[in-house]
Amino acid sequence: MKPVYTVRRAVTPPPLDAAWEGPEWREVASLNVAHFHPESSAHRPRTEAKLVYDAAGLYGMFRVEDRYVVCAHTAYQSPVCRDSCVEFFVRPRPDKGYMNFEMNCCGALLLYYIEDPTRTPDGFAKFTKVPADVGGQVGVRGTFDGPNAEEIAEPVVWTLTFRIPITVLEAYVGALGDPSGQEWAANFYKCADGSSHPHWGAWASIGEQLNFHQPECFGALCFV
Repeated sequence: MKPVYTVRRAVTPPPLDAAWEGPEWREVASLNVAHFHPESSAHRPRTEAKLVYDAAGLYGMFRVEDRYVVCAHTAYQSPVCRDSCVEFFVRPRPDKGYMNFEMNCCGALLLYYIEDPTRTPDGFAKFTKVPADVGGQVGVRGTFDGPNAEEIAEPVVWTLTFRIPITVLEAYVGALGDPSGQEWAANFYKCADGSSHPHWGAWASIGEQLNFHQPECFGALCFV
């Protein structure tokens, strides 16, 4: 069975610098990104995520107990999946595509709108690279301020917070309104393709194929 996560309304929007156990997040239930693909190395970091919402947007936070941390990319739309990275894929409407919010531990973002995820030499059969004027409306904050010259091999806990305005989603999937009462499809991931200990973890299992871009495998977000 596919997992279900209940997304509760935020009393106040959590700031990007809020702590995992701070008052804004302390009472929010977390989910586990615990389905690691067999091609992963033995390093499979404990990864949790939380999500809340209001009429204006989605607010999320990841917490990762990691090692072998790499972060080389800081520019928008750079290949952050090569770094120590967390990802949130969301499909608000079943008749539309999904958006992939890929964010490394330095807070760099890659964001596409994908309608047909069939792999091609150029990426996907049908997708749009979200331009900077739209992607710049997404708030992202990672634990690290900038790229690290060398891999951090010792244990480290890092977090990634994000804020996604509903209007960013609506620019591609159409009117959504207040999410209250809606059910969306989504998945949460952890990866580090370029680490000495690469790994690929998911909240909703991706099965035998090492490919995060499988919307048919997404779990459900229920907004209450």
